Amino acid sequence: MEHHPTASWLSEAATSAVQQHGTGNLLRVVIVVMVLGCVLTAWFLLRGYKRKDD
Repeated sequence: MEHHPTASWLSEAATSAVQQHGTGNLLRVVIVVMVLGCVLTAWFLLRGYKRKDD
C-alpha cells in the first residue's frame, strides 16, 4: 500500500479533533460534508435533465 501524505495529514487532523473536542464536532463535520456532497451530486445529475425549448 502506498503512503499518501494528504491522507496521513487528514487522519492526524481527525484524530486530534477527536482527542481535543470529542466525537460530537467530528460527527457534525462529517454530516455537513455529507449533506453538501449530496446536494452537489443531485445538482450535477439533475442539470442534465434540463430541456431547452428553442
